Amino acid sequence: MSNDETFISIQNVSKHFGAVKAVDDVTLNIHRGEFFSLLGPSGCGKTTLLRMLAGFESPTIGELYIDDQPM
Repeated sequence: MSNDETFISIQNVSKHFGAVKAVDDVTLNIHRGEFFSLLGPSGCGKTTLLRMLAGFESPTIGELYIDDQPM
């Protein structure tokens, strides 16, 4: 089994709430079978990014894919 396949793709994602930039221009790929941690201080956008991946929020700019399906 190859772990080279991208499973989650986050491309140039930003989320703004009015004048507040909760997430600003995030790009990353997580490959199938890869262990990944999202770490950072309070208020840096971790939960907002996860909410966008789950489909609870839409990005202001950018695209998110899980298994090649747009979120």
